[in-house]
Amino acid sequence: MLKITTHRSFFLLSITLFLNIFCLFVSQSSIAQSYPSKAVKIIVPFAAGGPADNYARFIAIRLQDELKQAFVVEDRPGAGSIIGTDFAAKSPADGYTLLLMSNTQTVNESLVPNKPFSLLKDFVGIAPINYSDLVLAINPSVPANNLGELLALAKAKPGKLNYASSGTGTPYHMAGELFKHLAGVDIVHVPYKGSSNARTDLLGSQVDMMFDAVTTMSEFAKENKVKAIATTGKARSSILPNVPTVAESGVPGFEATIWLGLMAPKGTPTEIVNLLNNSVKKIVSNPEVKSLWAKQGAVPMTMSPTEFTKYLEADVNKWTTIVKSAGIKPE
Repeated sequence: MLKITTHRSFFLLSITLFLNIFCLFVSQSSIAQSYPSKAVKIIVPFAAGGPADNYARFIAIRLQDELKQAFVVEDRPGAGSIIGTDFAAKSPADGYTLLLMSNTQTVNESLVPNKPFSLLKDFVGIAPINYSDLVLAINPSVPANNLGELLALAKAKPGKLNYASSGTGTPYHMAGELFKHLAGVDIVHVPYKGSSNARTDLLGSQVDMMFDAVTTMSEFAKENKVKAIATTGKARSSILPNVPTVAESGVPGFEATIWLGLMAPKGTPTEIVNLLNNSVKKIVSNPEVKSLWAKQGAVPMTMSPTEFTKYLEADVNKWTTIVKSAGIKPE
């Protein structure tokens, strides 16, 4: 009798479990089929008018055309992207709140360990969007005309040269720290509150060099106001094709770009993630988009959600090494 009761209980438990899984599958499938049925918010945790905000709006307009529903950009800047990212992390995982993110957030994983969320635990990767190179620009007064000469100068005078950035933990700062780490040079970081102030002091000979957006600094290089001696991507920039990369100029393995992507709160249905991934891929693979972005120095990126998640993990690990080795602390 006990044996029969046990078998019956196990059978009922199995049926219940099956029905729960089936109902969950049907529920998620129906959600995905009707998605999006209302406006979707893209949270941008950076200031309005910057590259992240501009590209978010670019993608939003085209997602709206692709999926026949409003995609609305909502800027929530502050605390080095933490305020907006935290808001997105605490939003419902229903596909109606997305996060525009960059390598600022992957740096923050180690730079700000006590923040109220974990990028890899509280979010799921949707798709990358694009990346843009930086350029290492030096003031004309610095007696170096290429990266080899700059490295020789830095090694001959450790601690004498300096580089500006738009602030601690920014991609411009981290490019400099990665450069120091891989090249084995001692140059001093001079943080500013924003790229424009750093750029002004570079042009005014107050600082020796800086890693800056290639689209912005290339104009000053063409006017001979700075010397552009290396770009930071794997391949040469379409904006400065005659300028070699840092890696090909004597620092192998160096790569430091500014990239953008989309994430969603953990638990967002897989069907919705895949739908958004395919839509973003279609947008960034459009020949007209590629041509337009090439003029801006931006290169489209395409990955599956799984590949993008692995990319995020690798980027977090990369910058964790640099943050720890350089002893960087948040401002």
